[in-house]
Amino acid sequence: MQPPLVRDRSRSRRRTRRYRTTGIVAAATCLAVVGVGAVVFGVQHLGNARRIAQVQEKSLALDTSPPPTSPTASPPASASDPAASDPVPSAATAPPTAAARRAASMAAAGAGGRAGTQSAAPHRSATAPGTTGAGTTGAGARTATSAGAAAAVDPGPAAAPGTATGTGRIRFGTTYHGNGTFYGATGAGNCMFDAGSDRMIAAMNHTDYDNSQACGAWVAVTGPSGATITVKIVDQCPECAPGAIDLSAEAFAKLAAPSAGRIPITWHLLSPQLSGPVSYVYKSGSSQYWCAIQVRDHRNPVAALEVKAGGGWRALPRQDYNYFLSADGAGCGGDIRVTDIYGNQVTDTGIGIRPGVVQSGRAQLGAPH
Repeated sequence: MQPPLVRDRSRSRRRTRRYRTTGIVAAATCLAVVGVGAVVFGVQHLGNARRIAQVQEKSLALDTSPPPTSPTASPPASASDPAASDPVPSAATAPPTAAARRAASMAAAGAGGRAGTQSAAPHRSATAPGTTGAGTTGAGARTATSAGAAAAVDPGPAAAPGTATGTGRIRFGTTYHGNGTFYGATGAGNCMFDAGSDRMIAAMNHTDYDNSQACGAWVAVTGPSGATITVKIVDQCPECAPGAIDLSAEAFAKLAAPSAGRIPITWHLLSPQLSGPVSYVYKSGSSQYWCAIQVRDHRNPVAALEVKAGGGWRALPRQDYNYFLSADGAGCGGDIRVTDIYGNQVTDTGIGIRPGVVQSGRAQLGAPH
């Protein structure tokens, strides 16, 4: 039998060997796990790289392949085809509802929109038998001054010798063709005139509205029966096709039965002799630091408005809501000079800054010359 001291040393050696063996096994296991993880990561990375390469190859193939051609695509409509600018509305392109028209008008005018109650708007989706419906146009239609305009404008009767045709979209001596519709007009709208009792008024299509230059213009409209009426432009019809006019319900009734809904019309610009002078209105909020001026009761469409500032005449930019704006207040409350589309001019003094008040000038614009 071994002494106690020898037995203790023998046990200690066995425990040491056991611990060493366990440590070696644990270390080997850790190395094995790390190795397996590295192998798995490498395989996944290789697979991802292959998939990325495949996607890049497909993208390159798509970029270099020619665009597909549709065998059912039809050629673009000719400018000489009336249907190119005035298609019959389908269920997808039917004219907007009254609420949509009012929202579009108010957005276009900024501070004001079409204030009339458009109770007659539901009829606009109907098309009179034998007529074509008014197409829907966007802001881009205003750039169609050549090919696009040819489909909606007919040269019509020539102007008298020595008579100017004017500048802008609407020309004197030119006959325009389009569709006539109607809405609940009151006299208010994008032109920002006041509502009134006169219902021989209308809204001009977006293209011929021409950034509000059509506001206050007098036009003669002829219906399918040959009847002709005179209306004043007080509003804009954003969704109407070039050549179209949206009449008041009362004006439309003089050309056709309201049940017709939409009728073919022709129209041309007039220059009626008015009994009074032109008048002016300063917009609400105008002051010596900022002002906007509107011209009313003019015989012909207004092309420009200038104010006396700094010893000379300064032309004010026209706004879509039918005001001429002086953003820095220059010329506000000073002399005003108005030029129509034929070059006729009137100059007025003493028109003070009285926001919302109609102030009469001293003269009226002349006839086309």
